[in-house]
Amino acid sequence: QLQASGGGTVQAGGSLRLSCAASGRSSVAYATGWFRQAPGKEREFVAAIGWRGASTRYADSVKGRFTISRDNAKNTVYLQMNSLTAEDTAVYYCAVGRMLVITRSGYNSWGQGTLVTVSS
Repeated sequence: QLQASGGGTVQAGGSLRLSCAASGRSSVAYATGWFRQAPGKEREFVAAIGWRGASTRYADSVKGRFTISRDNAKNTVYLQMNSLTAEDTAVYYCAVGRMLVITRSGYNSWGQGTLVTVSS
């Protein structure tokens, strides 16, 4: 089971750190991805990290602003989000899968989502 947390309301230019904690079974051997869904839009890829933490992928829209990391001892993946803009407003979901990919179909276990609202 995945539990996403850390969402909230922040002003444009601010920062938030999201957490994705796995319980029930270890997700250490899995890649973890973050996706987001804005109102009226499709769910889109944001960032992903391999199970060792050495490999990462980012959407072009967040490169240089977001950083994904993981602490396998805590079974938790983080998404540090800096320089937030109104376009980052969305529900953010974490998911785990066998491979480090950027497509939704590559992930088979999803958390419940956490809402990030950026006010301009």
